[in-house]
Amino acid sequence: MGTWRYTAIDRAGRSITGTLDAADEAEVARLLRRQGAVPVQLATVRARRTWTLESGGAEVLTRKEQTAFLRELATMLGAGQDLDRALSFLVDTAAAARTRRITTALRDAVRGGAALAAAMALQPRSFPRLTIGLVRAGEAGGTLAPTLERLATLMERERSLAATVQSALIYPALLLVAAIGAIALLLTQVLPQFVPLFEQNGAQLPDSTRFLIAAGDAVAAYGPATLLGLALLLVIACQLLRRPAPRLAFDRLRLHLPVLGTLGREVMAARLCRTLGTLLQNGVALVPALAIAREVLGNEAGTAGLDRATLAARGGAGLAGPLEQAGLFPPRTIHLLRLGEETAQLGTMALRAAEIHEEQVRLATQRLVSLLTPAITIVMGAVIAGIVSSLLLAMLSLNDLAQ
Repeated sequence: MGTWRYTAIDRAGRSITGTLDAADEAEVARLLRRQGAVPVQLATVRARRTWTLESGGAEVLTRKEQTAFLRELATMLGAGQDLDRALSFLVDTAAAARTRRITTALRDAVRGGAALAAAMALQPRSFPRLTIGLVRAGEAGGTLAPTLERLATLMERERSLAATVQSALIYPALLLVAAIGAIALLLTQVLPQFVPLFEQNGAQLPDSTRFLIAAGDAVAAYGPATLLGLALLLVIACQLLRRPAPRLAFDRLRLHLPVLGTLGREVMAARLCRTLGTLLQNGVALVPALAIAREVLGNEAGTAGLDRATLAARGGAGLAGPLEQAGLFPPRTIHLLRLGEETAQLGTMALRAAEIHEEQVRLATQRLVSLLTPAITIVMGAVIAGIVSSLLLAMLSLNDLAQ
């Protein structure tokens, strides 16, 4: 029998320390688990011998790695493997050393008596609250394998939604950069080649040509300083947006823009409904589910509206009404959530709403790209045609002067 000093994580996720009298480390860990705590560090007072749970240090799993990990773990558990053997298999087959070390830390924690959700909670940078909450609900309900499968599907849908928007906007962005570069090249490199010719002949240049020459001179003289100033303003803006008040105002403005605001509201509603529906269908209560769902919205104005709805739900009111008062979510979201509340199928209707909003995001993105691409092309062509026309007019004036 000896005295052991311990550091553990309690049910609320807080770090606790203390001492226990026990024969060995296993007995200390067993006593802590009976109290609902997960042992992190044990040290005998006499020998100062320590046992530490490896947490992977600063290593973090990417979203893609998290999804693959959860999918493979769900497959192993669904095939009848126990949790320890499934984690050992993932350790042996991990492609990256970082993934292997983090998975090893999870397996060691589980072998020490911790639940999988508690082991994940020790690595919050790799496993967010959404993952931990769903895993905890799956463990409590005895449905860990299907819960992990739904969680992996949820993460894949989120990645797909983000990839849809990002990939669709890449081509218009590149086209816009190419258009600006082509116009700047004409003004600063091509047009100045003709200026000495015009000056030597003393031609009376058209107003449009004189304007383009002045614009080219301004771009050549102040272009680098302007770019530097814009970069500095961007840095300052990013720093300001880290503050709560400017960020809230900026996010609220984003949601009220004519086209991009509509797309942003659809994306936010899809994230909320997909996460909320998945949590509810896995046995998580409404208020904890809303507390987790707020972290995936990606918009402070939407988060503030959801927080007010959470307070109303905690007081016994419904969810759809407070969300409608926020005025930030599409009417379809409010209607389907209200229908889910009335029929006691909020989780099912939330997932149905998520599917509709995700489809709306894809359609809106396609329409936006189909409009942006020809618009940028037409504007670029018109500007270049104007520059060329001005040069031709100037050349014609030289021809008239020669005659």
